[in-house]
Amino acid sequence: MTDDARRRGLRFVVAMGVVSLWADLCYEGIRGAVGPYLEHLGADAATVGAIAGTGELVGYGLRWFAGRWADRTGRYWAFAFAGYATNLIVAPALAMVGSWQAVAALVVLERLGKAVRSPAKATLVSYAADQVGAGRAFGLHTAMDQLGGVGGPLVVAAVIAAGGGYRGGFAALTVAAALAVVSLAYARRFEPPAVAPNLATAPWSRRAIVGYLVGVALIGFGLADWALLAFHQAHARVWSPSWILVAYAGAMATEGVVAIGVGWLNDRLAGKGAWILAAVAVIGAGYPLAGFSSAPVAVAIGLGLWAATSATVDALAKAGIAERVPRAARGNAYGVYYGVFGVAWWLGSMTLGVAYDHRPALAAGIAAGALVLGAATLVATARQTGSAAAPRLP
Repeated sequence: MTDDARRRGLRFVVAMGVVSLWADLCYEGIRGAVGPYLEHLGADAATVGAIAGTGELVGYGLRWFAGRWADRTGRYWAFAFAGYATNLIVAPALAMVGSWQAVAALVVLERLGKAVRSPAKATLVSYAADQVGAGRAFGLHTAMDQLGGVGGPLVVAAVIAAGGGYRGGFAALTVAAALAVVSLAYARRFEPPAVAPNLATAPWSRRAIVGYLVGVALIGFGLADWALLAFHQAHARVWSPSWILVAYAGAMATEGVVAIGVGWLNDRLAGKGAWILAAVAVIGAGYPLAGFSSAPVAVAIGLGLWAATSATVDALAKAGIAERVPRAARGNAYGVYYGVFGVAWWLGSMTLGVAYDHRPALAAGIAAGALVLGAATLVATARQTGSAAAPRLP
């Protein structure tokens, strides 16, 4: 593979990273504030968990259909544009509504847009991943994604601190939604070639994909949605509303740093992605034990572990699919991955919300157990399949 091809692939990853930066500035600003906002509007923990979980179910569950449709039509860019444009509706609408039911509907709509665009976006980035390395590509993309994730909560926090309230914060995010669509149009100029002969027919193991899906799904079950974590921080009066958003920005910054590190490690230790993910999940199992406490220092540690685990899942699970699945099937494969993960996350959010209302310690125990079980499943699958190494770039 030529240096020019690698440079073109890297430019495309960076360009798509800029798109995700703006989109996540909007989305993560919404996500960071929606838990405390729902608490402010009178929702309880079970309701917050149900709203967040249902949103993720829609956002992940429908990606299977979107991925299959994108593969069949080949119109990956059309799906990407349609999905990103959804935020141009959601952000200003959130600034105008005043009931938790309306907020719930908009959260689900935002996740629907994510469902439409995600398989197409991941497939396009995977083409560049063939040229620069799957771990590097998805790690860098996730890091840029999280850079926006840092900015979004800080924007909303600044607006709230200035007296603009949650509605003013949501209105400010509309600008980022528009910039995401503009950046996507620019990124299309750097689209990588449609064919990479050295990797297009690489063998892949369906059994390895199933192992990833089951293990990652269990980890997803145990990863509480931020809305529930933020609800706890507001309910337990750990921090003020503005500082809750600052804490979320810190978690997003942690995700960005971790994503680059695990992405590099994934390519360095070819074929060991499942082992890396399992190790991080075991360490991350401590997040709910600390995150659902009332001590600010413990909560901060818990958020760091939560962020590290989330970043590793986001980077390595998608990289693993790019390494094992031929190009022509990747939209479908990413759709299946997102669908399975979404159902698991929805079930986990519902379960953890109900458990939290009963007793926070119960929710913490369930979350920690799910992460450890997910890690054990990944290790067992890796041993059974022999952890076939990913193709190395020439």
